[in-house]
Amino acid sequence: MGTKRRMGEVKTAIVSLLLDAYQRRDKVGLVTFSGAAATVALPPTGSVETAVRRLESLPTGGRTPLAEGLLQAADVLRIAAIRDPRRRPLLVLVTDGRATQGEKAFARAKQAAGWLAMQGIASVVVDCEPRRGVRLGLAAELATDLGAEYLDLGEVAAGNLVRAVTDRSAA
Repeated sequence: MGTKRRMGEVKTAIVSLLLDAYQRRDKVGLVTFSGAAATVALPPTGSVETAVRRLESLPTGGRTPLAEGLLQAADVLRIAAIRDPRRRPLLVLVTDGRATQGEKAFARAKQAAGWLAMQGIASVVVDCEPRRGVRLGLAAELATDLGAEYLDLGEVAAGNLVRAVTDRSAA
């Protein structure tokens, strides 16, 4: 039940980000990662309707190939930068930080995050780890490795995601 509620909060935050992006004529893409692979669920687009439709069917649960997701996102951003070099790419990573697919999964995710930071990709990490119980703080670690702004999902619900993304995009 907690996972479904958190995913609802995440989707609400992403929709607000999409609406802001639409108003600024930005493009938004979506990379999902589960099982053993990452998938480009939505190539960069200016269509809020398309993005919202894709969000509705987002699966939750299962293994998390976080490193593969980060590398897939980097590839999407690289291609977008080639297509429109005037736009500054921004990665918004929504995660609890738990990398659970493959050997040394979290170490590989940290390595991928460091590589993204070296590429100069601006990032925001939204931590969707449950607020109750033991918190591991893995998303905060990834934010540090990415050189990203870190937001807790509770802060995002308060409307700070759009501000954080706007600030990172302008930097």
